Amino acid sequence: MDFNKIKDLARDDMAAVDRTIRERLQSDVVLINQLATYIVSSGGKRLRPLLTLIASRALGYEHGDKHVLLAAVIEFIHTATLLHDDVVDGSELRRGQTTANTIWGNEASVLVGDFLYSRAFEMMVETNDMRVMEILASTTNNIARGEVLQLLNCHDPDTDETRYFDVIRSKTARLFEAASQLSAVITKQNGATEQAMATYGMHLGIAFQLIDDTLDYGASNPELGKNVGDDLAEGKPTLPLIHALREGTDSQRSALRAAIKQGGLANLDAVLSAIESTGSIAYTARRAEEQARLAQQALTAIPDSPYKQALHDLAHFSVHRTH
Repeated sequence: MDFNKIKDLARDDMAAVDRTIRERLQSDVVLINQLATYIVSSGGKRLRPLLTLIASRALGYEHGDKHVLLAAVIEFIHTATLLHDDVVDGSELRRGQTTANTIWGNEASVLVGDFLYSRAFEMMVETNDMRVMEILASTTNNIARGEVLQLLNCHDPDTDETRYFDVIRSKTARLFEAASQLSAVITKQNGATEQAMATYGMHLGIAFQLIDDTLDYGASNPELGKNVGDDLAEGKPTLPLIHALREGTDSQRSALRAAIKQGGLANLDAVLSAIESTGSIAYTARRAEEQARLAQQALTAIPDSPYKQALHDLAHFSVHRTH
């Protein structure tokens, strides 16, 4: 099934998540309402909360609304990271819209991001489940760790694949892992099944990020909401650059190192040429496909159903999307 059919499978649950998000965004501080509503309503695939909903149904969750509550928690955590990311990166555009920090300023964006984090923790406590809180507390800590590691890697042309994968596991894949793993917790699965769902989410998240990094060097895409070379402009050595550095000629390596150190887009043409001639986009895509297959293999632990098929197809979607 394609992505729209996957969303249709969870249509009622996602509507409940949207209602929960709107309710829990309410504050007596007008700026919080304005800014949080702007970022949450600014589009996006809602892939992470969708993952929680589909995974919970795949494991037989039928009664109660914990899956909805936790899906909203996952979205709040993700939204908080976006607010903080855009401040750190100095981003002016996300999902084709002006970023919140550009409209309201960095201070407001950081503080409202903190509000969303703390609201998420208030909500997770309502599950009255220590395992849920343990997973989400560890997840938010790992996300912060990944952000710091990425900051250390910026403008460093000696960043290798090991350091790069360490960043994306913490910064991106860890939240996918939690979104999937929580479904096993609220359905009271055994340890093996919980681990299988965590493994699925981790590999799905890595695959998703790898494709994001290839899209940064494709054609400018209004749906993606960013321009060619945005990562390069910020001095981020993502996998296409790391591979090109390893496989390129001496002159290409020299140009790539200079581009990473300096940031900006002055050397974009040389960088794009090096990435193309070294097959770095294809290499990154292959690594993403490997991760998607590992995610799909983890699903052998759960029974067949349309929801399991949807999880299988989400992994396929993650590596064949264009935005």
